[in-house]
Amino acid sequence: MQSLWMIAASFLFACMGVCVKLAAETHNAVEITFWRSAIALLLMYGLVRLRGVSLRTPHWRWQITRGVVGFSALFSYFYAITLLPLATAVTLNYTSAIFLALYLVLAGWRMRTGMLGALAIGLAGVVLLLKPTLHEDQLVGGLIGLGSGVLAGMAYFSVRELGARGEPETRTVFYFSLVATVCSAVWLAFGEINPVDADSGLILFGVAAFATLAQLAMTRAYSRGKTLMSAALAYSTVIFSSLAGMLFWGEVLPASAWAAIGLIILSGIAATHFSRASPVEQD
Repeated sequence: MQSLWMIAASFLFACMGVCVKLAAETHNAVEITFWRSAIALLLMYGLVRLRGVSLRTPHWRWQITRGVVGFSALFSYFYAITLLPLATAVTLNYTSAIFLALYLVLAGWRMRTGMLGALAIGLAGVVLLLKPTLHEDQLVGGLIGLGSGVLAGMAYFSVRELGARGEPETRTVFYFSLVATVCSAVWLAFGEINPVDADSGLILFGVAAFATLAQLAMTRAYSRGKTLMSAALAYSTVIFSSLAGMLFWGEVLPASAWAAIGLIILSGIAATHFSRASPVEQD
């Protein structure tokens, strides 16, 4: 089944998260974002040239907006990973499916009863995850992680709009990488830059390489498999991240955290289902 490519993507995304957490021992979140974006930019430029896709776009405002929002989401996600247990940060970022559904409703989609239920379940899961499982010193990280979900949902909405306007996916990913590289480079120009040695360089390359491979596997799963099944399997990233957190850092989540994670996963799957079933989308 082509949807099973999402299992590979989820494992690779979890590997990326491990590399981010390891890289945070020597580099800050902005530096990690820069290297992830810069390496991806080189890879995407090669892919664009290979496929003969023009970089000229009539929708440059949308591309810049998507890039800035995507950069903000990526930085927030990486920052949250440095502050929280890996599984918690990943789960909060995956609230993006819930917020994407909300943005679609605000954009004029018909609000269905099922969607209301999905959003309510997701909200309950977020509250349960943030309140009992985060210590006081982790509250900021929890809010940043939730913010990464809000911003990622907004970025996915922009990607959907660009696709509806006929923009090739490779061009959109290229401009996202370009904008994210520029934004992080400007930030670094006024901040601290740590040296990159052989060990940290390998880890930073791992962040970009795992992310790129995961994106390719995810794209294959969504393009050739069943969308709802792929969306559901995407949450296996939480499982892989939890196992990695226990293996590398001894992170063990309490039962209340797993209950919250279950609610958020259920909400994300339901939101995906009711979004695709919207009568407005079918017109």
